[in-house]
Amino acid sequence: MATFLYRLGRMAFRRRWYVTLLWVAVLVAVGFGAAKAPAASEATNSMPGIESQKAFDLMEERFPGTEADGATARIVFVAPDGQKITAADHRKAIGTLVERAVGGPQVASAVNPFQGKAEAVSKDATTAYVTVTYKVAADDLTDAAKHRLESAIEQARDTGLTVEVGGTALESQPSAGGSAEAIGVAIAALVLLITFGSLAAAGLPLLTAILGVGVSMASIMALASAFGLSSTTGTLATMLGLACGIDYAVFIVSRYREERAKGHAPQEAAGLAAGTAGSAVVFAGLTVVIALAGLSVVGIPMLTKMGLAAAGAVVVGVLIALTLVPAVLGFWPNAVLSRRSRRSGRIKEGGENNGGSRWARFVLRRPVPVLIASVVGLGALAIPVMDLQLGMPGAEAKPTSTTERRAYDDLAQGFGPGFNGPLTVVVDARNAENPKTAVRTIEERIGATDGIVSVSPARFNSAGDTAVFSAIPSTAPTSERTQDLVKSIRADRPATEASTGAEFEVTGTTALNIDVAQKTQDALIPYLILVVGLAILLLMVVFRSVLVPVKAAVGFLLSVLAALGSVVAVFQWGWGAGLLGVETTGPIMSMMPIFLVGIVFGLAMDYEVFLVARMREAYVHGDSPDQAIRTGFRYSARVVVAAALIMMAVFSGFIGAGESMIKMIGFGLAIAVLFDAFVVRMALVPAVLALLGKAAWWMPRWLDRILPRVDVEGEALSHRVATPQTPKGGAHTGSPTAAPEEDTRPEFTSV
Repeated sequence: MATFLYRLGRMAFRRRWYVTLLWVAVLVAVGFGAAKAPAASEATNSMPGIESQKAFDLMEERFPGTEADGATARIVFVAPDGQKITAADHRKAIGTLVERAVGGPQVASAVNPFQGKAEAVSKDATTAYVTVTYKVAADDLTDAAKHRLESAIEQARDTGLTVEVGGTALESQPSAGGSAEAIGVAIAALVLLITFGSLAAAGLPLLTAILGVGVSMASIMALASAFGLSSTTGTLATMLGLACGIDYAVFIVSRYREERAKGHAPQEAAGLAAGTAGSAVVFAGLTVVIALAGLSVVGIPMLTKMGLAAAGAVVVGVLIALTLVPAVLGFWPNAVLSRRSRRSGRIKEGGENNGGSRWARFVLRRPVPVLIASVVGLGALAIPVMDLQLGMPGAEAKPTSTTERRAYDDLAQGFGPGFNGPLTVVVDARNAENPKTAVRTIEERIGATDGIVSVSPARFNSAGDTAVFSAIPSTAPTSERTQDLVKSIRADRPATEASTGAEFEVTGTTALNIDVAQKTQDALIPYLILVVGLAILLLMVVFRSVLVPVKAAVGFLLSVLAALGSVVAVFQWGWGAGLLGVETTGPIMSMMPIFLVGIVFGLAMDYEVFLVARMREAYVHGDSPDQAIRTGFRYSARVVVAAALIMMAVFSGFIGAGESMIKMIGFGLAIAVLFDAFVVRMALVPAVLALLGKAAWWMPRWLDRILPRVDVEGEALSHRVATPQTPKGGAHTGSPTAAPEEDTRPEFTSV
């Protein structure tokens, strides 16, 4: 592995024009494919294997031709204080809006609440609503249709009514971070500048990472129609492609500077950087790919597509780090050196008394207190996980500045908290002797269930063998009591079905969210076992050790549990929620734990591989266990810290988004990186290795024979490349401004 990557790095440096033009050609080709590819189909959000999805499928089969997938706009009217919505002038204003809405393009139906069902007006006659249904999905609505509805709403507001609108027709799109995300990228650039002391060294990782994201996103757009990828599929790919792309390039550039400090010429330094740090990049990337591809075990197609697309983006980032980064170094071999090095003519990296080595000595003197403090601290932060409640926040989690949130609150106040989350009951009465009697019996039994406020009249299909009706709970959609209610209705089902001969299933948005939460919760443990198990095997191959991979996995579990606990404390309990602009607390997004585990595991292994591989390299080359820890920290601590700060800056940008769910993802990822990089990798890892000593690198002979050898630490390169003589202290006194040498390959000896 190391020898192959060494040759690849030298080739990329020497053939820099060809490599650069090749990547530009790839970008142009996939960009052309994205521009010419047909538009991606709308996301189906299918959730196979759950009752709610089965009920939806049955409805589509038995009620063909319905506009179930069409966009809707639920317009809520609230009368001024002290007035009734049933007053003549208010009735006239609402009637005018309905007339204008019905006459709009793409509209399927809109019913005046005073001419339709009485349930559309609250009991206290202060609130009413109109549901406008469209013939097409929200993404296919024309601007003319939206403007027609918006102008009708503004006209109604001019009469003195409070008018808010929910649904999908005019739903505001969530912000992915906006200016805050741009600030995060700017902070990442500043961190790189401080770390390397060179604008070129800071800009190169950003440039190559952006190019990699461009290639990945264009590829996703080009393949979207063929593989059914939606516009949201690339969100995770963009996030991880940018973060991993920057980190991997930083690892290569940092090792290049280190090899230059040892006295190697630019081309040789590029080859050695690719052979050593590049090996760590390959296996770090493999752990990320394993974690992302493992998302397919959850059984949710959307999550599987997002994971595979993000895994592809990480692969692109690895390839760019191994080829394009050395090629760019070939154009400006001295530009990435610090300004002091270029000015003084002396290159020095990894000084004996830098911050990394001082911290390592501190941990080595006090390994037990550091280990106890790390474990106890992370364990305390993980305690809130015991109260974790999963769900799928809806309009109630939006900021109060949005009309969707205000419409939700108005409906909850006028019609009760459960009105926003009705349960849809689908009755299959094909096997019943009298379908109508069976459906009526099921209606009565569900309506008599404790926690149900009302039940709507059943609607039959044309064949008369299937019916649908709604049941309104007394509690909010995200309430634990609503979850218990759904479970209770389903638990009583066998007796009802036995007495009526008809089968029924509970669905609707509320039931769907409950089922998805349960599905992801059930999949979390198998996912952890699969991902952690495969990663332990991979790390055994990398480090030729049993205890180091196990220690890495345990440290990851501590950091991810602490991160989940912090998310629960902020977004569910409300601790410090105001500081992040979180207006409403509630259940944690169902997919959040899976996302957090998958993404953070991959990133954690990045730091583990890069930091510990440097220690392993020093140990293989003759250092004692303690000295190997100091060597690893002397050369890698600053880069790992910089990489973690970059990750935190990028993820923190999402905290500035308006959507609570995006805030949750950004906060969870940023805090997880903080815990894993600075507590686990920088404190717990050296403390454990110090206590283990030589035992850390022990592996049974039988296992050592079975596992393939990949030489991540570049042991073979020490036989192939003669290290140049350098002055004491590691400084190279040669001029760093010398031109890059041409193809000056050293004589190789067989290994």
